[in-house]
Amino acid sequence: KRRGAEQAGRTASMLPRRQHDFGTKRAAGARSGSVIGFRTTVRSGSVRRGAAVLPSVLTFLVIVASGGLLLMIEKGMLNGVETPPPRGSGNSARQVGRQSRAAVDVESQILQEIRNRTIRTVCSQKNMPHSIWSLSPLQRKTLLQHILVNDQYHFLYCYVPKVACSNWKKVLKVLSGALESVDANVKMNHHSDLLFLSSLKPEEIRYRLKHYFKFMFVREPMERLLSAYRNKFGEIQSYQKRYGVEIIKRYRKGHAKDASVTGDDVTFAEFVRYLLDEDVERMNEHWMPVYNLCQPCAVSYDFIGSYEHLERDAEFVLQHVGVPPHVHFPERQTWYKPVTMETLHYYLCSLPQKLLRELLPKYILDFSLFTYPLPNTTTEHCRH
Repeated sequence: KRRGAEQAGRTASMLPRRQHDFGTKRAAGARSGSVIGFRTTVRSGSVRRGAAVLPSVLTFLVIVASGGLLLMIEKGMLNGVETPPPRGSGNSARQVGRQSRAAVDVESQILQEIRNRTIRTVCSQKNMPHSIWSLSPLQRKTLLQHILVNDQYHFLYCYVPKVACSNWKKVLKVLSGALESVDANVKMNHHSDLLFLSSLKPEEIRYRLKHYFKFMFVREPMERLLSAYRNKFGEIQSYQKRYGVEIIKRYRKGHAKDASVTGDDVTFAEFVRYLLDEDVERMNEHWMPVYNLCQPCAVSYDFIGSYEHLERDAEFVLQHVGVPPHVHFPERQTWYKPVTMETLHYYLCSLPQKLLRELLPKYILDFSLFTYPLPNTTTEHCRH
C-alpha cells in the first residue's frame, strides 16, 4: 500500500510539469506555424499516432493559435461539434503520407492535419460560408480573381501576394508555354498568359473546384504585412502616389493640405492606422487577409503550403500534379531581402501597443486557421 501511494504521488506530481513543458515548447517553437511542441506527444516515427491525438487537443490548439476564438467557445459555438476527418480526405493528408520523406516529412504531415481539422471545425459553423456560391458577390469576385487554373495538369492555385506568388505564376507560365524557363530574368506581368477562374462559366468553375487539385500557400500574417509595407512604400512609386500620399495627409498632423507630400516616407504606424480604418473585404490584395483572398471555408483546399517551408512544400505540389522534371520552383533572387524575426519584432515592438491590439483582430482568422501564434510584444520581450 505504501509503495502504491508513493507511486501515485510521483505520478500526480509529474502531470503539471508535463503540462507546463508542453506549453513552453509550444510557445517557444511555433514561429513558422510548425508543430515542434507536438513532439512531446507525437513521435516522428508514427503519423497515425499523431492523427489520433489531434481530435483530443483540437480545441486547445485553436485557443493557442488565436485568443480571438475564445469568444466562440465562451458563446458555445463550438460545443458539440464533432471533429471531422482531414480536409480533402483521400486527396490531401493521406496522399501526403504516401510521399517519400524527401518530399514531405512527418512534421509537415502533422501540420497539414492540424490545419485541416482546425479549418473544418471553425468553418462548420452555420454563419460561415460553405461554398463559393454562398459568398457575397464581392467576396466571390475577389476569390475567383485569385484562383489560377492549369487545365493540362488539373490544378487550381489561389495566389496570395507576398507569399511567393510571382514565382508560382512563373511556373504556370512555363507550363502553358508562355515562358521558356522559370529562371528567365523577365519583368513579371501578373495578368497576361494566365487563366483565372473568374474568366470561366459557372458550370466550368464547379467542375474544376470538384475535380482539380487545389492548393494555396500561407505566411505568418504580420511578417507578410511588414513585407508588403517595406516593398510597396519603400520601392514602388505607384503605391507611394496612390496610397502613401493619402495615408500621410490623413494621419500626419499638419499635412492634410500639403501639396508637396510624395508618399515615400510613410511610417509603419501610419500604415497600421490606415489598415484599421479599412474594410478587410475592400483592402488592396497585398495586405488583405489571406482568409478573404482564398476563402478556405468556401473552397476545400487539398494542400496548404507554408512560406516558411516554401521549397519543400512547392516541390511536393509539383511532384503531386506531375509536372515534367525540368520544371522546378524558382530559387529566391540574390537581391531578395527576407523579413527576419528580429526585424519583425523591431517593427511590432515599435508600434503603440494600442494599435497592435486593434490590428490583430483584422487578421485573427489567418492566425487561427493556419496555426500561427500571436506575436509576443510583452514589455520584457520587446526590451531585448
